[in-house]
Amino acid sequence: MTSGSAVGTSVRTRRTGTSKVPTLRTERALQREGYRLLAGMDEVGRGALAGPVSVGVVVIDETCRTAPQGVRDSKLLTPAAREAMVPRVRRWALAYAVGHASAAEIDQIGIIAALRLAGTRALAALPVRPDLVILDGNHDWLTDPARVGLFAELAQPTLPPVRTLIKADMKCSSVAAASVLAKVERDGMLTELHEQYPHYQWAANKGYSAPEHLTALDEHGPCELHRRSWRRFVAGDAAVDLEGVS
Repeated sequence: MTSGSAVGTSVRTRRTGTSKVPTLRTERALQREGYRLLAGMDEVGRGALAGPVSVGVVVIDETCRTAPQGVRDSKLLTPAAREAMVPRVRRWALAYAVGHASAAEIDQIGIIAALRLAGTRALAALPVRPDLVILDGNHDWLTDPARVGLFAELAQPTLPPVRTLIKADMKCSSVAAASVLAKVERDGMLTELHEQYPHYQWAANKGYSAPEHLTALDEHGPCELHRRSWRRFVAGDAAVDLEGVS
């Protein structure tokens, strides 16, 4: 097993449909390949107008048995169900963390680099180094493109290799669990920020482009926690520069 063998690769699955109940089948298959410590990773807040983008990571090994009953992609759970799931995920996982990149950082380096920054911060907060990261989607935004290629192995390794998997948050229990942790933590941050900026109603819309949020922007303009590089703010266009909503 080498780190280079997994970077930029994808997990292929048969086209038999996607179950809404995630399992550990993918994780167990990867463990049989030799990746004992697996990290499921997912992001939330990519398409929001305000607040951070957040990345959750949940690490499991072969001793982590069946995932908590009811764990799902965070978008499929009610807020109350997500809140109730957090302590169960934390007890189940070998390790877990959530990393964030602020609106100012998104404006400075762009959303993809900000996702990488948040994911790197989440990994740095772990007490263990995963052997492999399972990343939702078909694009590896975690691996720095500058570290891929002929001379990548000459550099000091900093991040684990990555496997991408489309709809991993609906197929893999570890990724679904990571999405729950990230969603609950980010939602809590926006709910607290609502006290400072009540006219945006972030407690309800969590910084996304809900009608009441857009109306408040028209009336009050953006604050320092809005992503000023988004097209709506740069060009005054009513269209929002969304690159995927989580």
